[in-house]
Amino acid sequence: MLIVVRHGRTEANASGLLLGRRLDPELDDLGRRQAHALAAVVAGAARVVSSPLRRARDTAAALGLPVEVDDRWAEIDYGELDGTPMAEVEPATWARWRADVAFAPPGGESLRDLADRIRPACEDLAEEAMAHDVVVVTHVSPIKATVAWALGVTPDVSWRMWCAPASVTRVAVSARGPSLHGYNDLSHLHGL
Repeated sequence: MLIVVRHGRTEANASGLLLGRRLDPELDDLGRRQAHALAAVVAGAARVVSSPLRRARDTAAALGLPVEVDDRWAEIDYGELDGTPMAEVEPATWARWRADVAFAPPGGESLRDLADRIRPACEDLAEEAMAHDVVVVTHVSPIKATVAWALGVTPDVSWRMWCAPASVTRVAVSARGPSLHGYNDLSHLHGL
């Protein structure tokens, strides 16, 4: 099973900022508690892979397993919009972004570019995930791109998904290909 985990919460997430790869905040107190709650979900995993960004690495470290970093799992690059409150992004920009998977904010990355780096990252883990649990600690956009890979759909599907901090997505992999077994699971966070 490929177990794809979103990092724990940061102050920037809680404030509603677009948080890509240029800002690299640490987990807030709730985010650290969420990261520790994830440890039980991934116990016994054969491998843990993390985005290079601090919030993902810190979440991965809380799992208590050896962690390897893979740059392909970094969050989408929001370019000049990184750190902008989502409510302050111009409506015309949102409309263009939603209408065109090749659109990228100035200095940033498009959904198509993201899909082009996440697809091979998933495929590189697929064979191992057939036999063992492989955990990836990453971000909203790479998780949505992973779901698109599993479902065999285009990256624009990401606009129709919401992904919570410290959520778990499960993709089974077999000789027939990937299949989505769970998305945005938060059951391990009850009581936090």
